Amino acid sequence: MLGGGGGGAPPRAKLDRIRALGATLELVDGDHELARERAAEIARYDGIRLVEDSLDIETCEGAATIGLELADAAPSFDAVLIALGGGALATGVGHVLKAMAPGVEVICVQPLGAPAMTRSWRQRRVVTTESAETIADGVAGRFPIPAVLDDLLLVADDAVLVQEASIIAGMRMLHDHAGLVVEPSAALGIAAVLEDRDRFAGRHVATVVCGGNVDVDAYRRWIGAGGKT
Repeated sequence: MLGGGGGGAPPRAKLDRIRALGATLELVDGDHELARERAAEIARYDGIRLVEDSLDIETCEGAATIGLELADAAPSFDAVLIALGGGALATGVGHVLKAMAPGVEVICVQPLGAPAMTRSWRQRRVVTTESAETIADGVAGRFPIPAVLDDLLLVADDAVLVQEASIIAGMRMLHDHAGLVVEPSAALGIAAVLEDRDRFAGRHVATVVCGGNVDVDAYRRWIGAGGKT
């Protein structure tokens, strides 16, 4: 079940890969929250289990395996930047690092145009937004789940917001210097470093680069001259 999000329709590559796995895909005219509501409606009607990203523990456990890999290398870095959307990635990785590498600073990064979870973390209560306007469709939620926020408050040391131009600059850097084609959500950590160079100067910083579902035409436009959205 996919909604359009603030950046428009989901990338065709993502849709094709989902269908290739044999899934029945229904597109919802709206954002992630409307898609979530429709998925819940279908689950109730058909009597099937709804696996909800970030809320169901399995989604967080999957992300936690990334944390295990990072923990093995923890002596070589003192901060990790993690994309923040629904919270599965941040809480999964964060719980592992707090247990196995407690000296590592866990910093969550979210787009300025989709700030619901970051605002919730800062205010220590669920804060919703009327809209989510960002090219990073993978993290464009508007209604944080209370139980997930409780988890995030246990593991996140900071949560920051970054601008769209910085996200695009991060995508371009990953392409030019690492040969990686990534979706906007995967470049949030790089964007955070670009916006606050003094904070990270002289530090050993890691970031989770996760996600390559991006529309080819949009990607070329973003990383091309000027990087206009």
